[in-house]
Amino acid sequence: MLLATTARPLTLWVEGLTDNEAVLWFVGTVVEPLLVVAGILLVAAIALRIIRRALRQVIDRAKEPPAALAAGLANSLLRRDEQHDEESAEVARVHQERREQRAEALGTLAESVVRVVVWGFAILTALGTVGIDLAPLIAGAGVLGVAIGFGAQDIVKDFLSGVLMLIEDQYGVGDVIDAGEATGVVEEVSLRTTRIRDVNGTVWHVPNGSITRVGNLTQEWSRMILDVGVAYETDVDEAIEVLRGVLERFQQRDDVRERLLGEPMEIWGVNDLGDSSIAIRVVAKTVPGEQWALGRLFRQVVKRELDAAGIEIPYPQRTVWHRTVPGDPPLPGVS
Repeated sequence: MLLATTARPLTLWVEGLTDNEAVLWFVGTVVEPLLVVAGILLVAAIALRIIRRALRQVIDRAKEPPAALAAGLANSLLRRDEQHDEESAEVARVHQERREQRAEALGTLAESVVRVVVWGFAILTALGTVGIDLAPLIAGAGVLGVAIGFGAQDIVKDFLSGVLMLIEDQYGVGDVIDAGEATGVVEEVSLRTTRIRDVNGTVWHVPNGSITRVGNLTQEWSRMILDVGVAYETDVDEAIEVLRGVLERFQQRDDVRERLLGEPMEIWGVNDLGDSSIAIRVVAKTVPGEQWALGRLFRQVVKRELDAAGIEIPYPQRTVWHRTVPGDPPLPGVS
């Protein structure tokens, strides 16, 4: 009966050589199941290696820019002058880095899923081969999976949000983002959390599922926006002309040109009539993340230039009217 239920090719072959019940039992119960399990695991390892190699080829291909985009970029570079060539090359480099990061992250996810599926199938097949009833295991695993699913809804939500974020390329490592409660530089993006370091050096670990909206301040290009305040007594047209001259000289500096992207700095005109000053808005399209450094540099220059031109940058002022009531003592110095 034992041989009838456990007979396999190796056991049948050994049975043709000997009728020793102990040898047949050992071969049929121990040796041959172990060989079958080893064969299953070996096939799984080989299949996993082949699949991973195929995935790696897909990932490497995904990192390459599309042929049409590359051809268009090459033609564009031939038509532009040297400065625009450098700017286009910088934009292409940023796009390429983001494409590589996204492809690598999604490839890592695909490899992890394939690894779990292949080894899970191999282990179940091996257990069935040695005679273990899989029905209770599968039923128990189903119940456990449902329980874990209810208890780990937030983790599943974080995981799915991370996958969608990577596919849509919402942000990547090195970007400055506004994720609601946390704003700063993205240091790490995983499938469950995003690590952000703010300007004070605080590290925020934000679950991907809790990010309901995100603003990327450094994707592809950035913009410097600066309001220059002048006194109400100032001739606004004269102040704007002075600012135009400041911008022309300012943009000739090497440390400014390397931060600008594509377009020259612009004056959009009067942006606000404040309590103490008239705000004239100056904007510039910059390399991603350089808007703050360029703004600090421009404030330093514009303060010096406006002082030299005799244009006042006012501080908040307030006029106070003092009304006396009959019978109050006179104020010192007031007759």
